[in-house]
Amino acid sequence: MDLNLSAELEALRESIVEFAQKQLCQGAGERDRAQTFPRELWDKCGAMGLTGLPVPEAYGGAALPPLSCAVALEGFGYGCTDGGLVFSVCAHLLACVVPIWKHGNEAMKQRHLPDLCAGRLIAVNAMTEPQTGSDPFAMSTTAVRDGNGFRLNGGKTFCSNGPVADLAVVYALTDKAKGYHGGITAFLVPCDAPGVSVGQVFEKMGLRTSPIGELLFNDVFVPDENVIGHVGGGGPVFAESMDWERALLGACHVGTMQRLLEGSLRQARTRKQFGQLIAKNQAVSHKIADMKVRIEAARWLILRAASSLGVSREASLHAAIAKLYASEAFVETARDGIQLMGGYGYMVDSEVERVMRDALGSTIYSGTSEMQRNIIGRWLGL
Repeated sequence: MDLNLSAELEALRESIVEFAQKQLCQGAGERDRAQTFPRELWDKCGAMGLTGLPVPEAYGGAALPPLSCAVALEGFGYGCTDGGLVFSVCAHLLACVVPIWKHGNEAMKQRHLPDLCAGRLIAVNAMTEPQTGSDPFAMSTTAVRDGNGFRLNGGKTFCSNGPVADLAVVYALTDKAKGYHGGITAFLVPCDAPGVSVGQVFEKMGLRTSPIGELLFNDVFVPDENVIGHVGGGGPVFAESMDWERALLGACHVGTMQRLLEGSLRQARTRKQFGQLIAKNQAVSHKIADMKVRIEAARWLILRAASSLGVSREASLHAAIAKLYASEAFVETARDGIQLMGGYGYMVDSEVERVMRDALGSTIYSGTSEMQRNIIGRWLGL
């Protein structure tokens, strides 16, 4: 693979970096402390096209191939210091907009994608349940046939964007005998439909500007035209959306890690201890060297995973590898960033402290590191 980006891709990345730095960063620390979702900044991301990157222009998207999406999202992660906003945009785009674009019927795409791509509507993925966590085979939310539709009952938890969402991509059991393979169906459910409600809203360690909570479904009628894909086909819909999320969300981490590296270099080149610049200490220079190695390795894995989406049968393997490495590298790089800053890095006013809290979640969402190792092991025949 040629890792030298074309002039067009470099320009795309730089345009998003410039946009994010000028439009999205001011007040990020205050929003994090207040746990405020910045709807006006979300609208700016929509106007920039970030909420519809891969979707065809006919539906309001930017029609970017997956590799270009990875480059764009790396620029987003580098330029935007509001990690919660970055995460909310990606959760909307990769776990919701992509499956609607890939598997929705034509009427669904025509009706909803233009507003989703423009950011006028916010979407939420509703898969995880309180008692099942990473085990979709144990799903208890049900959708029972009722005339020309289904009655949806159950509850979902850890729904990113749930408290502010307009549309939910909901996975429910339609055939208990078949279970996950053939018995799960994906539905598009308006959040203002009768019987839909927001349950508990959670307070998180990090990503605090990205709202998360429970979604409850009490005898919600969902018409047939709101089935995403086909009845019983929810498993593959979810799996593909996770491939996209695992492959591309890590691109944002790479961008943020690059920003941390540059901050660490400035610190090492200007701060003196014991009469010399701290960069002259191998304990410091080696940490920074390790940062650089992690970034380059993560970037390559992300670009390979992005390039495989939709074209390689090993896309799920590449996505799992990229997600595992990039998320764990993100945590290590944030930790080293704090260590290099010393006491200043540990202070709440430090952006590095906020990035550390944001980074810790990356080894949990989109499938834990342990789940990624399980996926990789299965591909290896273990």
